[in-house]
Order: sequence, then structure tokens, then C-alpha cells
Amino acid sequence: MSTSHSTVMLRRNFKHIARNPTSVFNAVLMPIVMLFMFVYMLGDAFNVGVDYIDYATPGLMLMAVCYGLGATATGVNSDMTKGIINRFKVMDVSRGAVLTGHVVASLLTNLIAIVALVGVAFLLGFDPSASLVDWLGVAGMILLLGFAAGWLTVALGLAAKSPETAGMAAVPLVMLPFFSSAIVPADKMGPGIRQFAEYQPFTSIIETLRGLLNGTPSSGDAITAVAWCVGIALVGYLWARSTFKKRA
Repeated sequence: MSTSHSTVMLRRNFKHIARNPTSVFNAVLMPIVMLFMFVYMLGDAFNVGVDYIDYATPGLMLMAVCYGLGATATGVNSDMTKGIINRFKVMDVSRGAVLTGHVVASLLTNLIAIVALVGVAFLLGFDPSASLVDWLGVAGMILLLGFAAGWLTVALGLAAKSPETAGMAAVPLVMLPFFSSAIVPADKMGPGIRQFAEYQPFTSIIETLRGLLNGTPSSGDAITAVAWCVGIALVGYLWARSTFKKRA
């Protein structure tokens, strides 16, 4: 029964996202706009030792995950503040299905955005050296990242007081990639911000994706990235469940 409830919630949430032009733009089109901006407008300004599109695409893949999170946080909070949850309780819908539906809808949106981004990157000259196994590693990393970010965003949405503040709560996750190695190597940054970029969660995830796409994966980066994702997912899940029980 819980699985069928989760499927219904997933269908509902995905339809809500698809019917919102702003959500579609932020989740799918904005990463592509960023790709054009950094590659064509700013790419020649960065000396990264390789073609800039090959350097930037892994970071933009992570950004594609982050840009769709605002809609998830807003949707979760709207369900909570507008009485939708109470209706589901009357209908005997599983509480876990409500949260899981939002997470899986967010994850599917992420995958669509990344497929679109990578497709455009190939048209612009993206030339990865990844093997089939490396590509599977990329897919696994993206799924794990999307799962972790989804649960954390659901928790933020539940904790917010209104849909407006829920959308704002996801802004730090959107901005954090700019303070990582997504756009330029961390060692080219100034003191202070360089250390922050080197040790924040997104840098190890980006470097894992970059290594896999280059065909030179680093076990150290991968272990750190997986540890961060698992930790974030666990915190987000426990926080979301706790807040949901209190507010529902």
C-alpha cells in the first residue's frame, strides 16, 4: 500500500512541477543558460589546463541538481501550510509516501536537467574520456547527490513558516557551488575562500564527477563525496521525519 501511495504522490508532484513554467526554467533551462554563459562569455578568462567546457561541465551537472531544489522546498511547505496534509490523513495516505513522493519527483527532475545539460555540452564540444564503468559511476554519484539534496530540501521546506521562506531556504544550496571548484580550481581563489572551497561538500563531489568523466577517478575524492552525501541524506531524512511528525 505504501508503495502505491508513493507512486501516486510522485505523479502528483511531478505534474505540479511540469505545470509551473518557473520551476521548469530553474530546474532544466537555467543550467543550460549557465553553460552558455560560462563557456562562451567567461571560458577564455580561465586557465584550467584543459578545454574549459570539459572542466566546467561536471560542476554544472551539480548546479543542475541544485537549481531545482527551490520548487521542492516550496511544494513541501505548501502541502503542510495549506491543509493538504490533513486531507491526506483523512484519506489514510501514508505519511512516508508524502515525503518520498517529493524526494523522488525532485530526483527525476534532476536527471532530466542533467541529461539536457550534457546533451547541450556535447553539442558545444564536450569530450569526456570516461569508460562505460566511469559513466555508471557518474550516474551513481548523481543519484546519490540528488537523493541527499532532496531529503535535505524536504526538511528545509517542512521547517519553513511559509512557501516564500521555504523557497529562500534553498538559496544557500544554489549558491554553494559557486564557492567550490565548479567554475575555477580552488587553488586559484584567494585566502580564506580557497580553504572553504577545498573542504566544503560540493567540491569533493565535483572532483569525483570530473575524475570519472576524465577517466581518472580518485578513490580519495569518491570516498569523501559518498560520505558527505550519505551524511547529508541521513540528516535530511531524520530532520524531515521529525518535523513532519510535529507539524502534521
